[in-house]
Amino acid sequence: MSDIGFERYKTGIGLLLLTGGALLVHGYHPFAEDAEIYLPGVEKILHPELFPVGREFFAAHASLTLFPNLVACSVRVTHSPFEAGLFLWHLASVFLLLLACWELSGKCFPSFRARWCGVALVAALLTIPVAGTALYIMDQYVNPRNLAAFAGVFALARVLEKKFLRALAWLIFAGVVHPLMAAFAFSYCALLLVMEKFEKPAAVESHKVRAATAVVGLLPFGISLAPQTSQAYHEAALHHGFHYIQRWQWYEWLGILAPLVLFWWFSRIARLRQWHELDRMCRALMIYDLIYFLAALVVDFPARFESLARLQPLRSLHLLYILMFLFVGGSVGEYLLKNRTWRWLALFVPLSLGMFLAQRSLFPSSAHLEWPGTSPKNEWAQAFLWVRGNTPVDALFALDPLYMELSGEDTIGFRSLAERSRLADAVKDSGAVSMFPPLADQWWTQVQALKDWKNFQEQDFSRLKTQFGVGWVVLQRSGDANLDCPYQNGAVRVCRVP
Repeated sequence: MSDIGFERYKTGIGLLLLTGGALLVHGYHPFAEDAEIYLPGVEKILHPELFPVGREFFAAHASLTLFPNLVACSVRVTHSPFEAGLFLWHLASVFLLLLACWELSGKCFPSFRARWCGVALVAALLTIPVAGTALYIMDQYVNPRNLAAFAGVFALARVLEKKFLRALAWLIFAGVVHPLMAAFAFSYCALLLVMEKFEKPAAVESHKVRAATAVVGLLPFGISLAPQTSQAYHEAALHHGFHYIQRWQWYEWLGILAPLVLFWWFSRIARLRQWHELDRMCRALMIYDLIYFLAALVVDFPARFESLARLQPLRSLHLLYILMFLFVGGSVGEYLLKNRTWRWLALFVPLSLGMFLAQRSLFPSSAHLEWPGTSPKNEWAQAFLWVRGNTPVDALFALDPLYMELSGEDTIGFRSLAERSRLADAVKDSGAVSMFPPLADQWWTQVQALKDWKNFQEQDFSRLKTQFGVGWVVLQRSGDANLDCPYQNGAVRVCRVP
């Protein structure tokens, strides 16, 4: 084996170990949080008879991405169990993000210790919140953002190598799985190229203007400058305050502004060390950050632009945070940790432990690693699985519209795990409404019909059956409604509506 081949082998083994470590630290929850938005589209392709009611609340997202088709196709081609396929996609996403960061770090830092520290820091912080965007660097389950994340970093590495066709291929892949996140990656790559072309001092102001114009031109298509919104849309938007920068906390604003200081500092260091690519990337990130910050202010503060906030310009911070932690880690490895093992342990052991404990606090009633094919520990998940195996495929359910926020529920999605239709909720379906305003009136009608859910009695459930065709409900065990409940456990009852 040649020296180059041996180094690649060692790198691959190291990245696999980091992938395994990241899985142990951050956990795996395949049906949690936004899986409720993305997985039903996959399940609908695999089993077209599913979700005869309410599919518009996930189909709106699915229509803009090939993610459901890609995952469903892989499950069919490999004949793997659905949950095993999801797990493999998740592992591959984590590994490919770390591989992309490794390749990019080679353009920024000359030493292996700096590169490994940068990649390791990204792995340790995969589930750190990205300012006030309600995003992580990478979620604990497979979704289009995870795929777009590694594709964007690979594209950036190819741009720095001037392999533009390969960069374009990665950006196209990112675009077909998550158009919005791909637009941010594309805009940053374009900004780097503009800066390279206009590096002369006399052209500094010109290239800033051109860069801003290029980025503004990348806003997603199909959204008018002043769309009309209804009261129903406004109610949905209230559930997603992270779309609106004026509702962010002061420390979340720091998540926008503090990186500017860091990138300015890294740029100075890089210039002194003649790390030209790192210098240019940091300066570009400062401009990138400011452009999208200003865009967020423009679409947020005028009330008439309320629905434009769904462009979510500050989701640009997702890519910025990946690069920021890669650069922070590289600098720490180069100047502080060096080759001292105890220093590496002193940084990464407490950091990993802290991230692990944070995840346990988010999912206290669920197993940290929800392995494919194993019985869930969470009692809500147990009830949802009973629903999947014991109720008609065309059954329509009703739940507390805030069921995903209930103690012990651990944000597990009913549609994604139970594979049954339900009335709209106020947590995830409101997100679909915030992105697709035509759904607002339908969503509001259903959510209002579930108002005061905790006090529902038999006549209220009968009203849901008459109005919407609801045949089943999932209730907390503590409720006092007198219904026929063929399944119950310590937390949940699944009941027929008479």
